[in-house]
Amino acid sequence: MLGSMPNYQVKIVDAFTTRRYAGNPCGVVTRAEGLTGDQMQAIARELNASETAFVLPSAVADFRVRFFTPAKEIPLAGHPTIATMFTLADEGRIDLSRGAARVTQELNVGVLPVEILRGPEGHVRVVMTQARPEFLGLLERAAFARALGIEAGDIRGDVPLQVVSTGTHQAMVPVRSLGVLGRIRPNLQQLGELEQSGQFFGAHVFALEARDPANRAHARHFAAGAGIPEDPVTGSATGGMAAYLWKYGLLRESRYTVEQGHFAGRPGLVDVEVDAEGDEPVEVRIAGTAVTVLAGTITV
Repeated sequence: MLGSMPNYQVKIVDAFTTRRYAGNPCGVVTRAEGLTGDQMQAIARELNASETAFVLPSAVADFRVRFFTPAKEIPLAGHPTIATMFTLADEGRIDLSRGAARVTQELNVGVLPVEILRGPEGHVRVVMTQARPEFLGLLERAAFARALGIEAGDIRGDVPLQVVSTGTHQAMVPVRSLGVLGRIRPNLQQLGELEQSGQFFGAHVFALEARDPANRAHARHFAAGAGIPEDPVTGSATGGMAAYLWKYGLLRESRYTVEQGHFAGRPGLVDVEVDAEGDEPVEVRIAGTAVTVLAGTITV
C-alpha cells in the first residue's frame, strides 16, 4: 500500500539568488536517514535538478552531505551547499540567533567548514570553503572549440586549457569575450566524450567580461556526462576558475563577484574569496544566497 511507504520531506531551493526562479535550483532532503545510495540517485533523477543534496548524521562533522546529479554522485558541489545550509538555517537546525554560525560538512572529499550569516536585509548568506586547489591535466583547444561550436581563435591562447579541482575536477576554458559565450552552441555528445577522456566533471567556459561592470567575469557550464546540458550557476567550478585565474595572473583580486546563468534564463551571482601564497592559490571560498521555491514530500 502506498500509505505504508516511507515519505521524505524535500524542498526545491534556488541558490545564488534572492529571487525565485533565478539562480540554480537544487533539491534538498535535510533528513535523509534510511535512504540508500540507489534511492538517493533515483530521487535526484526524479527531481531532475542539476543536483540534489541529502543530509545525514556525521560522526566527524556537524552534517554529512551527499550530492547527486540526475546521472551520478559527485564529491563536492557549490550551489547545493548554498541551498542546503540555507535550508538547515531556515529549519532552525543551524542557529543564527547571534547573526552568524560556523559549521562543518563531511563530504566525499573530507570535512570542510561553512559559514552562515544573516545579512541586514534578512537574507541568509552562505560562505563555502572548498578543497585546496589542484592543477591537473592539460586539454586540447581545438577539440573544445569544436564541441562548443566556436572557433579555436575564440578561446584564449595565452593560457592553457586545464583541469582544475577544488574538490570536483572541472575543465577551465577561457574565451575572449562575452560575445563568444553567447555564440556557444554545445555538442553534448562531443562534450561528454571530452569529459570521459579528460577525466573531469564538466566544462566551465568563461570570459573576463561581465554584463554588470561591477562584476569581474561571466561563465557558462556544461556537464553532459552528468545529465546536465547547461548548469545555470556552478559554485564548485567557480572555485576552480578563481584558482585558475589567480595562478595564471588573469585576475588577482582577493574578493569579487562572478555572473552566471543569464544565457540559461536563470541569472545568478557568486561571490569569490581567494587566499594565495605568491602565484599559488591555497584556499578558495565561494558565497551566495538562496530562496525556497517548493516544499513537499516524496515517497520512496
